[in-house]
Amino acid sequence: MDNILSDIASDLVSRATRSGASDADVVAVNGQSTSVETLNGKLENTERSEGISVGLRVFVGKSQAIVTASRFTEQDRAELVERVVAMAKVAPQDPYAGLADSDLLTSDWPDLDICDSAEPSTDDLLAMALEAETAGLAIEGVRQSGGGSASAGRNEIFLATSGGFNGGYTRTSFGVSASMVAGSGTAMARDYDYSSTVHLSDLDKADKIGRNAGERAVKRLNPRKVASQKCPVIYDQRVANSLIGHFSSAVNGSSIARGTSFLKDDMGGKLFADTINIIDDGRMTRGLASKPFDGEGIATGKRNIIKNGELQSWFLDCRSARQLNLQSTGNAGRGTAGGPSPSSTNLYLQAGEQTPQELIAEIKNGFYVTELIGMGVNPVTGDYSRGASGFWIEDGELSYPVAEVTIASNLREMFSLLVPADDLEFHGSTNAPTCLIKEMTLAGQ
Repeated sequence: MDNILSDIASDLVSRATRSGASDADVVAVNGQSTSVETLNGKLENTERSEGISVGLRVFVGKSQAIVTASRFTEQDRAELVERVVAMAKVAPQDPYAGLADSDLLTSDWPDLDICDSAEPSTDDLLAMALEAETAGLAIEGVRQSGGGSASAGRNEIFLATSGGFNGGYTRTSFGVSASMVAGSGTAMARDYDYSSTVHLSDLDKADKIGRNAGERAVKRLNPRKVASQKCPVIYDQRVANSLIGHFSSAVNGSSIARGTSFLKDDMGGKLFADTINIIDDGRMTRGLASKPFDGEGIATGKRNIIKNGELQSWFLDCRSARQLNLQSTGNAGRGTAGGPSPSSTNLYLQAGEQTPQELIAEIKNGFYVTELIGMGVNPVTGDYSRGASGFWIEDGELSYPVAEVTIASNLREMFSLLVPADDLEFHGSTNAPTCLIKEMTLAGQ
């Protein structure tokens, strides 16, 4: 299949430059995915998708246009190229548009072990989803299932540019999840668990996922309300990654170039405590977002975004780098439906030294967050306000479930008061250990 993608991509680039484009590039993807959903011990839904799609981008001087296609006969290719070149000729000029400079392109890369040979059948996925659901229903106090699911996917990706880059890689993905409901009537509580990996053998066992979902749902029964106050807030590992996600958005090169980030003037500044490091690693072995090169053919790598509390780097693609008079950091994300834009890869907050239990033990009264609701974050000012639920901390222990509260602060202040625990695990492309924010405003009853 690599040869097919290479032939399509290279052919479209060649046709575009012969038809009047000054430059062109193509992202070609051959995607295959299967997912199975169960409910109450029965198959609820099965989905299977597969096919090749390409995104062709052409430049006529400093003007560009992008089209997507999934048919590749001779006539289809000719019409595709004719259409996109005509679009580029009438598009407005962008002084920062263009392919990556040839001296930035990578020509070789290591094996990142992001492709698994395992190919679970639909029956295999069904068995996993049923196992997760059955294990959750067996937990005392669980009343019904919210469903189980399992999935498998494989994507072959190839990039070709008129600037001389040609390369591809294959990525696999596997997942299992379960959702459980405890209680009844207006006193019901729902929770979930999931696992997502590049290799099937690394996936958490389905019965463990189901049990975790059931146990978490039961613990959330009969929540109380608490009074409004200022208090320490601990973000459970499952939601702590949202803090790093907000940070990632704030250091995105596009936002910096537009001046729409509250961190736009903070390069080199102190944002976190001296012990805090935030790392982006595009070449992490078996990483869920690992890739040997970015969407413009530039090598990915490991980079400190925060080092000893200080901001070291933005996430840059070529366009945002040109706007800021800098060099791309190899962080161009790309799909077939649009052009490159800056994005993180495997972004994580380095683990701290204390266990989550030790962080909790130091708090007389505080809030332990397990779920966040809404997206009340202002990227320009950093103001933060989100609905939340979780557990009240009393005398160093989790005491009772809490719901219907709002936690608020400003991200800049939150970053300065952040203390990570030692339980970092990699569940997705953005990860963090359990995190303490030493003080936030909690709006309750």
